[in-house]
Amino acid sequence: MSVKMKIEGAGDIERALAALPRGTAKGVMRRAMKKSLKPVAQMADAASPFTVAVTSKLTARQKRESRQDRGRSKVVLYVGPVDAAGDGEPHAHLYEFGTGIRVQSSTGRSTGRMAARPFLRPAWDANQAQMLATLKREVWGEIERAVERARRKAARAGR
Repeated sequence: MSVKMKIEGAGDIERALAALPRGTAKGVMRRAMKKSLKPVAQMADAASPFTVAVTSKLTARQKRESRQDRGRSKVVLYVGPVDAAGDGEPHAHLYEFGTGIRVQSSTGRSTGRMAARPFLRPAWDANQAQMLATLKREVWGEIERAVERARRKAARAGR
């Protein structure tokens, strides 16, 4: 499941981010997004047999899909099941969405079906409003800290 969001009325944030160097702006967004998505990951982790985390590591399929509409300055984070190596869990979607009747092709024997046990969608729905409010607050805080760091660095260089 991929959810794309566009926040309307965030022109002040966009202008403030545009004033920062591109690498700094991406770091600001990555840190703010990670903090705001943490409640979603925690709720999904509590309801899931998998370890759910917020990460910037994407699978090959996710990279292909996001590359089509992603510019160099966009930040993409993933909230979902990860294994010990930080890679995606290959069977988590079967748990989230369930399966239909499965039949072995070689023998024709039915292996049953699995009912859906959603854990990510309920976590997203329950935390979406809180996540957006936290994101706005965290982005401004990160921008202010980045500007302060740049000011201190310029002062040190000017001595």
